Amino acid sequence: MLAVRHARILLAAAALAAGLPVAISLAQPAPGGAPAAAPAGAADNAAGRGRGGRGNQPAADSKRSEGDRALVNPYSVNTGWYTMPKGRFLGGASAIAIDKDGTSVWIAERCGGWDLCAGSHVNPVIRFNAAGKITAQLGADMISYPHGLDIDRDGNVWVTDLQSNIDNAARAGRGNFPNPAPGSVKTPAGAQVLKFTPQGRLLLRIGVPGVYGKDQTHLSQPSDVVVSPVTGEVFVSDVHDTQPANNRIVVFDKNGKYLREWPCDPGARGLDCSHGISMDSHGNIFSANRAAGTVDVFDPNGKVLHRWPQFGRATGVYVDKNDILYVSDSGSGAGSGFLRGIHIGSAETGIVTTFVPDPWGQPSPDNAMRGTSSPEGVTADKNGVVYAAGVTPAGIARYTIQHNVPWSNAQGRGPGSPGGPPVDSPVPTVAPPAGQ
Repeated sequence: MLAVRHARILLAAAALAAGLPVAISLAQPAPGGAPAAAPAGAADNAAGRGRGGRGNQPAADSKRSEGDRALVNPYSVNTGWYTMPKGRFLGGASAIAIDKDGTSVWIAERCGGWDLCAGSHVNPVIRFNAAGKITAQLGADMISYPHGLDIDRDGNVWVTDLQSNIDNAARAGRGNFPNPAPGSVKTPAGAQVLKFTPQGRLLLRIGVPGVYGKDQTHLSQPSDVVVSPVTGEVFVSDVHDTQPANNRIVVFDKNGKYLREWPCDPGARGLDCSHGISMDSHGNIFSANRAAGTVDVFDPNGKVLHRWPQFGRATGVYVDKNDILYVSDSGSGAGSGFLRGIHIGSAETGIVTTFVPDPWGQPSPDNAMRGTSSPEGVTADKNGVVYAAGVTPAGIARYTIQHNVPWSNAQGRGPGSPGGPPVDSPVPTVAPPAGQ
């Protein structure tokens, strides 16, 4: 019941609570056919450029995230809700998912650091209950660079292990680990997808650990994974932001047998074209095309259904059971005009209803930030509580809808506040471009 209410609250609750008119789209023409007036800050968004994970610069698009600063943000954030064991700290994380119970949170973190788990023997995959207490750990000495995560209908844990611990060709200097001496690594890892029971028993491995490749049995830097609750098919984003990397989403059956694949970007550029994936209630695949700055929607066989720029520079993506779409943007840069944070809207229509700014702020001369910041991975529980995983700074942010203060937009200005919209303003939304 709470989840259903959450599906509606993002679009209409603010208007209803304040007695305002129903929500409109910022792209909707004003009376008389003239374009609707852009909100404060829209000109900056229209003129800017998004920043890639490693310095890529997608082209500017005036329709992309143009209403971020006007969208209502009903959430408050808590970054200290969970507890780590004494003497251990959470490392960078992009991999986050909700447990089968609907409220516990799984995260795959990088063994207390930013990149490789080389030299560490901790369990990088952790489950927290809703109170922030650790209830399970797994994966020690089996995972090199955890990056993506999914929990299937049976509660099994799927982890994408991005980078090889025996071949540094794709590391681009990350971790400063030279190629190890032949035979010195006892357990090759990376370039694989692993399936565990919640207790940590390995059930399935897809890919050859530590060995990059482009055929039906190898992977190269798999970023994320999602498992169909209907067919059991396993969809893998087999691509990241440095070579060697494959430009593909590849599909396996429940036993890890290769079925089919398609390019994750229909253009010539393949790098970073599917940094995260999720699935809606119809079995369609939502792909975070970080390089292009879009959410790309495919049917289960790879037919392109939509390429949506209005959700920001997509880094992580999650679709819940009510087809609410959550998209994290951890890479928009200083001067881009786009804001880092989480866009929330409809997976059915592509309309964005909410923007939650990065609680750590935005890149600026005084706050340069690393290539990516929080939130990089995103998910939501059955009650509509949103969780985001961060790489730099590392952490897990929990967002809950607040009821004790007026909701505001991304500039902190609510209806009637100084510099904010008039009290009787409609709740803004951002619609997809025509034909998208």
